[in-house]
Amino acid sequence: MTNRTALGKGLEALIPEAPMTSGDRGELAVELIDANPEQPRTHFDETALEELSSSLDRHGVLQPILVRAMPGGRYRLVAGERRLRAARMAGFETIPAVVRDVDEQVGLELALVENLQREDLDPIDEARAFEALMEVGSLAQADVAERVGKDRSTVANALRLLDLPVEIQEMLSEGTLTAGHGRAILALSTAEERRGLANRVVKRGLSVRETEVLARGPRPRRRTVRARRTADPVLKDYEERLQRALGTNVRVERIGHEGTIRIEYYSTEELERLIELLLLVERN
Repeated sequence: MTNRTALGKGLEALIPEAPMTSGDRGELAVELIDANPEQPRTHFDETALEELSSSLDRHGVLQPILVRAMPGGRYRLVAGERRLRAARMAGFETIPAVVRDVDEQVGLELALVENLQREDLDPIDEARAFEALMEVGSLAQADVAERVGKDRSTVANALRLLDLPVEIQEMLSEGTLTAGHGRAILALSTAEERRGLANRVVKRGLSVRETEVLARGPRPRRRTVRARRTADPVLKDYEERLQRALGTNVRVERIGHEGTIRIEYYSTEELERLIELLLLVERN
């Protein structure tokens, strides 16, 4: 197994690649360990850190951090930022660590993957981590998705959030807006429109669905040829059931023994949502 293929399985996959020797693993002075300047996470929940610090104080550090040796007898953190911060908060002078000779690219990839496999990464930090992983590893979106165990559409949708104005990205990082709100706001074409809608959503406490409706705006009246619809109550029942299941307008039309099912959508995001729902049928 190479470093590159091991990364998607996290820290445990990287450590066993070389046999342990004396000096590989042990207690390192916390003051000798420098933070990773390329750390992808920019926001750390202080309450969560305090809880982790209390846990470490009671039970100790159960999983060692990963570091690499630097000149002058110092070490640079590769993975385990939260544990190191919590240990410092708890007043630990030393911390269990594994020293590995990994180059900067592999170290950065591992730090990115470790963070992406956590569930509490905010949407913008996650998107930036995906972007950084693509850059340092020369990876496509599909490769990144496989590396971190997520769907390609998840990676693509996360990266789209980086097209939002900085002010809206900050709202996502702070939790004022959700990623769903951000994707809905992307339906607007200009930064000014996007800022205006974001502020309106926050002020009124709008849901993602309400935001999608506002982002679409009033739909233009379209000239359509009225199709001959059957008054068959069975088909009408089918329409209503499909509309409830899919959350959008559905029309069932029949001519003789044949016909069509029309499913409406009003944005790229809504199309992706409908496709995911329909694909669930195939998966099940």
